[in-house]
Amino acid sequence: MKKKAIYKSAVLFGAVLFLCCVALESNAWARAGRGGSAGSRGSRSFSSPSMPSRPDTSSPMSPSSPGPGMSSPQRRLDSPQAPVSPGGGLMRSPFMQGLAGGLAGGLLGSLLFGGSGHAAPSGSQSGGGIGFLDIILIGALLYFGWRFFARRRREASQAAAYYGGSGPDPEGAFAMPRQMDASPYGRDSDLDSYSGGARGNPLDVIGRTDPAFDEERFKETVQDIFFRVQAGWMNRSLEGIENLLTQEMIDYFKGEFEAMRQKGQINRLENIAVRKVEPSEAWQEMGKDYVTVLFTANLLDYVVDDKTGGVLEGDKLNPVKFQEFWTFCREIGEPAWRLAGINQVDEPSTRH
Repeated sequence: MKKKAIYKSAVLFGAVLFLCCVALESNAWARAGRGGSAGSRGSRSFSSPSMPSRPDTSSPMSPSSPGPGMSSPQRRLDSPQAPVSPGGGLMRSPFMQGLAGGLAGGLLGSLLFGGSGHAAPSGSQSGGGIGFLDIILIGALLYFGWRFFARRRREASQAAAYYGGSGPDPEGAFAMPRQMDASPYGRDSDLDSYSGGARGNPLDVIGRTDPAFDEERFKETVQDIFFRVQAGWMNRSLEGIENLLTQEMIDYFKGEFEAMRQKGQINRLENIAVRKVEPSEAWQEMGKDYVTVLFTANLLDYVVDDKTGGVLEGDKLNPVKFQEFWTFCREIGEPAWRLAGINQVDEPSTRH
């Protein structure tokens, strides 16, 4: 009986810790993509994007030039530091939050009311053994506990790198692994590709087949797409941005906009300032150019009720600083770039 009491106390503590992790993990702000990963990176969809190999100081993007319909940023880089937003990832999904809560609630119920609600090993009537549901929950606890603390550790590293502080070296213990030929399908194409590395410019891969390609014009183009997509997200509409998205991203945003309308919510995005636009990967496959870009930006990000205007989530006074990978693609040689996917740091794409 003593061992059984110790076991129940340990699992009860773990369940409470799990619920706390879920609550904290789901507290990320929304913005375009809901702070998660979506879309496709072609054959690299199953690998996390590589961090840029070195700071891009050749042509920093000016924060004083916001995209169409966006208000001007009002904060400097030396303003009080706010935490880097980690993004929501899997646990932003209402289904996953409900499932997690249901599992943890079921475990608490079984502990408080005698354990009759879960399966026990065959022939055991005392309920003293470890049931199948317990095994699942213990595994879930371990996974989400690890994910929560790993994300917090990455935040500290990214914040130090963002502000040029004395934190961990981005190329040190917390450096992102280089995704060289990480595709499960083998090489991306018969052409060269670039992913990380200490030397070279990833956009050189595109320039080899397009002599007219201009890096500065490309950065301006993708920054404009970034601002316009954020405006479309706030308006819950594809009007004016549909031609900037792949079909997969169009379908994704349609679903998100419909969900926001049904909930009666509007995600306000204000004072957007892009601090850095850093190409990190470039490759060609299936007749298309792909470029993954790391955006470093800050903005006011909060959710309001579309009838009352009351704030439901987020903060309308303190800006959120974040980093996201956006992947753009086009037909080789064509001028028009489209948004193909959004990734959080250290997260692969989520297929839709």
